[in-house]
Amino acid sequence: QVQVMESGGGLVQAGGSLRLSCAASGSISSISTMAWYRQAPGKQRELVARVYRSGFTNYADSVKGRFTISRDDAKNTVYLQMISLKPEDTGVYYCMMTYFRDYWGQGTQVTVSS
Repeated sequence: QVQVMESGGGLVQAGGSLRLSCAASGSISSISTMAWYRQAPGKQRELVARVYRSGFTNYADSVKGRFTISRDDAKNTVYLQMISLKPEDTGVYYCMMTYFRDYWGQGTQVTVSS
């Protein structure tokens, strides 16, 4: 049984920064994939960033150069450092972790004002 919870969302001005965190708890030895997704109002949920256990990362084209995903396996935690935020980054950000199956957090709201 795995519980996943995000934190760090909030309201920020365009050009500002936020750091999201997501921690998994439960009977976990290791997590393979850690990822962040987001869903804007009226839009399909999209992959924002993903990091594999190897350290290899994927980013959506829209966030490349601005967002950085990282993981701390000792803490079963994934982070998303977001800089130079734009209004189009607004949405609910979801954490996903893979440990035999995919586990999703409840989501955290990120709002970027123009």
